[in-house]
Amino acid sequence: MSKKVVILGGGTGASTLVGGLKEFPVDISVVVSVCDDGKSTGKLREEFDIPAVGDLRRVIAALSETEPLFEKLLEYRFNTTSDLNGHTVGNLLLAALCNITGNMSDGIESLSKVLNLKGKVLPLTEDNVILMGEMSDGSIVEGEHNITKSDKIIKDIYYKETPKITPAVIKDIKEADMIIISMGSLYTSIICNLISDDVIKAIDESKGKILYVCNMFTQPGETDNFTVSRHIKVLNNHLGKRKVDTVIVNDGEIPSEFIEKYHREEEKDPVKIDKEEINKLNVNVIKDNFVVIKSNSLKHNTIKLSLKIFEELIK
Repeated sequence: MSKKVVILGGGTGASTLVGGLKEFPVDISVVVSVCDDGKSTGKLREEFDIPAVGDLRRVIAALSETEPLFEKLLEYRFNTTSDLNGHTVGNLLLAALCNITGNMSDGIESLSKVLNLKGKVLPLTEDNVILMGEMSDGSIVEGEHNITKSDKIIKDIYYKETPKITPAVIKDIKEADMIIISMGSLYTSIICNLISDDVIKAIDESKGKILYVCNMFTQPGETDNFTVSRHIKVLNNHLGKRKVDTVIVNDGEIPSEFIEKYHREEEKDPVKIDKEEINKLNVNVIKDNFVVIKSNSLKHNTIKLSLKIFEELIK
């Protein structure tokens, strides 16, 4: 029987991770935060009163075992002068299926069969949730898009109204052999999965190892000047009795032109590995060179990363 992993994430981080992990003999469930409210997703949320579909679409596309053309189709974004402008085909499909089946989970399941998904994709909640940001200056910012676009630093996040967590999320977390916290925006993609008492209770009741894949770069407003240990400490503060067991970090050399490019264009800097502070947290550290360059941007080598996760899973 294959081992069960639950990935907590959203955005490009989770979709990048599952793209590699689906090549290994593991039973994958991806829990996706559904609080994004920008661009196409934001318009559809407002019009149809549904959870955010953008991050769900990305993970579905990454898990699909169909022809690459279908992945391109899901990700195709209309560029037109009509109301279709900015919408992706995948977002429209998910919105339609949500309406047809009556909820997002059933809509995703229907699409999963058509696309032959190598795993399950679960929305954290069926509710049309609104993320709230408490900023370092004490101000409150409403909406995920506004939080990420704010020039203020995030102190913490919470939901405007307490969401009802999808039952399958709780069930799969409890049964998991490993809970993977994926790379991605620390607050607006990752921690928004951990600000639910029900989720934390499920993690505490699970016997699965808790593994975190640390980001290679900091993110302005979310993790400025964060080291690896600081990422772990923030996660541990939001977790319950159980804390991060293992962290995977990149110790491969990042080309200087990318360090300069990311700092200049996006105000991002490489995340420093502060060994002494990490050691104080009683965390198993897995280091390797995960650097790969795709389309003039820096990514994790997903197969290499997934192999490290698989080796840890079967120990």
